[in-house]
This record gives sequence, structure tokens and C-alpha cells, in this order.
Amino acid sequence: MKLEGNTILVTGGGSGIGRGLAEAFHQRGNKVIIAGRRKALLDEVVAANPGMEAIELDIADSASIQAAAQTLIARYPSLNVLVNNAGIMPFDNAAGQIDEASSRRLLETNLLGPILLSSALIEHLKQQPRATIIYNTSILAYVPLAPSAVYSATKAGLHSYALSQRFMLQDTNVSVQEIAPPWVDTELLGKKSGDPRAMPVDAFIAETMAGLATETPEVVVSAVSTLRSNPGPDEHAFINAFNAQMIANPPPM
Repeated sequence: MKLEGNTILVTGGGSGIGRGLAEAFHQRGNKVIIAGRRKALLDEVVAANPGMEAIELDIADSASIQAAAQTLIARYPSLNVLVNNAGIMPFDNAAGQIDEASSRRLLETNLLGPILLSSALIEHLKQQPRATIIYNTSILAYVPLAPSAVYSATKAGLHSYALSQRFMLQDTNVSVQEIAPPWVDTELLGKKSGDPRAMPVDAFIAETMAGLATETPEVVVSAVSTLRSNPGPDEHAFINAFNAQMIANPPPM
């Protein structure tokens, strides 16, 4: 995508990767609007980045999505980039009973929400000279983390949806890019871990922005390129070994 001269919506822009992307785009002179549920966090980011704006949005609520989309189209007619970043990551146990309420919230937040928001804005995006939809999935879309099975499945589903949408939009002015982060040291799990296996946010954002500028359909940082290359005949053995290693050395909780 073109990294300058855009009007960009970043969901989940109040913290973590979302905030990092929003600030990186803001520093390049783009008009950036961040969206999220926690107004206090949004206000903090806007105050630290004069010129940035915010809108409240619960990505797991279809009524909130429709209301936000109408406001965005009316208030920012030049909106041409959507960054679907908002997400949550609870753990679960696929060998036991899965909590239904938690799983529904996870599916609505990580999978259905981005699909519905993209749908609500797609006709507006088609009217722009050049537009981009970005999905923040995860390297776990390709190599699932067994103790977070539903989360991994939502990211695999979002990756699949991005593939289909990219094909369907191939003859339009709207491109689709996917970001597949590794373990990045954000507050996604409730707090920063400080674990050396987690990629620092600044390093992730820098490499990701460089990747977005290349027009590549998928941006995968070099540290996890081998994980992205995994799917194939040896997938089951690879995933079993990956999970055995992660369970033996879990992230701090």
C-alpha cells in the first residue's frame, strides 16, 4: 500500500500493535482515526498524537459496527484504509469443556467483527481512487497454539476470508493485505511479559511497515518466516513439536 496521503481507521488502536501501527501511520502524515471500546485509552493515544482522532467501537457488536461505519463515512469522506486490528486472546482447553460465552465473544471479536466492519465500509472504499483493507491475523493462523485453540481458529478463519476477499476484489481499486504477527510483547495477554521470545513492539512495527509498502499480500516478519512456510505434508509433526515446546516453556501469566 501507499504509506502516505491516506485516511486510515485502525481498530483496537488504543494499545499494543494497533497503537503502534496508528502512530507509525500518523508520523507519516496520514489522517488516522483509532477505534475501540475503552474511551480512556483512546483519549490517551489521541492526546499523545495531536491531529489523530478517535471513535468508540465495540467490534463484537453489530449495531456498534453499523453506527460507527455511518459516522466514519459522513465524517471522513476520504477514508480509504481500514486496519482490522482489534482482537482478544483468552486461553482454553480443547481436551476439556470449552466455555461457550467466552468462545462466542472470541469469534465475534476476532472473526465476525472484522468481516462485518469490512462489509459495512466496502462500498465506500470502492469509491476511493485507491483503498486498502488490512487484516491483523497471527502466525497462529498457520501454526495453531493448542492451549489457545479457539483463538488460533479465529485467526485461521480470518486468513481464509482475506484470501477470498482479495480474489473477489482483484478487479477493483481495493487491495487486501494481511499482517501475521509472531508473539509480540504487548498487553494482549493482560500485561507485557518481558519474555525474550516475544518480539519488541517497535521492531515489529518497523518491519511490518516496510512490508506493507511492498504491496505483498502477506506481511510476515523474518523471525517467523519458517512458521509461515510450515503448512504441508509434515504439518502435524511440526505443530505437535511446536506445541510441546511452548507448553514446556509457557509465557508468563
